Amino acid sequence: MKRWWRYFGTAMRFTLLEQARNRLALVIVVVFVPVWTTLAFEVVTRLPVRFYVRPAGRAVTMDGNVLTQITGALQALALIVGFMMFVATARSAPFDRRLALAGYPRLCLALAKISALVLVAAAVAAYATSWMHLFWQPRQLPLFAAGLFTGALIYGGIGIVLAVVLRSELAGMFLVIMISFIDLLLQNPISNPDADSAVMRYLPAYGAMQSAVAGGSLSSVTWSSLLLGAGWAAAAATAGMTAFALGTRSHRPQHSTDPTMSAVAHLQDAQPVVVADPGTPAGR
Repeated sequence: MKRWWRYFGTAMRFTLLEQARNRLALVIVVVFVPVWTTLAFEVVTRLPVRFYVRPAGRAVTMDGNVLTQITGALQALALIVGFMMFVATARSAPFDRRLALAGYPRLCLALAKISALVLVAAAVAAYATSWMHLFWQPRQLPLFAAGLFTGALIYGGIGIVLAVVLRSELAGMFLVIMISFIDLLLQNPISNPDADSAVMRYLPAYGAMQSAVAGGSLSSVTWSSLLLGAGWAAAAATAGMTAFALGTRSHRPQHSTDPTMSAVAHLQDAQPVVVADPGTPAGR
């Protein structure tokens, strides 16, 4: 057991170092989240907007700029965390594959990526929540923060899946942008008057959006929406771990489990080669 935890700790350290080397993502986190949420709050209309909170069974009224800020924060977290997990998984794939082929436990590698996803999502969600708290105070701050955290988890898992399936960083980033854009744009009643449609329940970030709005506008506890978001997050994480396991699986035949022993056996089976002494005349 101690050996397994040592493997996991080593994999976790490498995964976090890979995240820390992504300077572009760190700059985006520090700069883009405050800029985008500030613009959404200051520029968008402050007219009241109706939003249907399905877990509470009723509609709430929020200022348009506040609702757009929540939507923008979720979209920013989806893009940032999805991008970070996609780049880290894609760039470390050859190294992870070599480790797996050398006998390193693939479960440790996969769990390290999921653990790093949880830490990154929690840090970015806490940062966004703290910044938005400067403009207005959510009624239920823990529920609001949990909604942002769940949205980041979902798209981080999607980023891991895309990194295993795709080979192009441009294609992966494009898909993360388009999926999150369609997902959250349809849930904003400012851009979609039919945002309270029951079809919205099948969108990935629906539970996260419902939780964030409920936490920002309601005093009563409506944590049930987090179950749907947690389900999407668990499904995305499971899909990411499965895709990672398939991407690092060994394609070697079953009888050649140890490459060193296979090489030794091959040398033993080979015919001896006699090299003639250059100083010995031919025919002797």
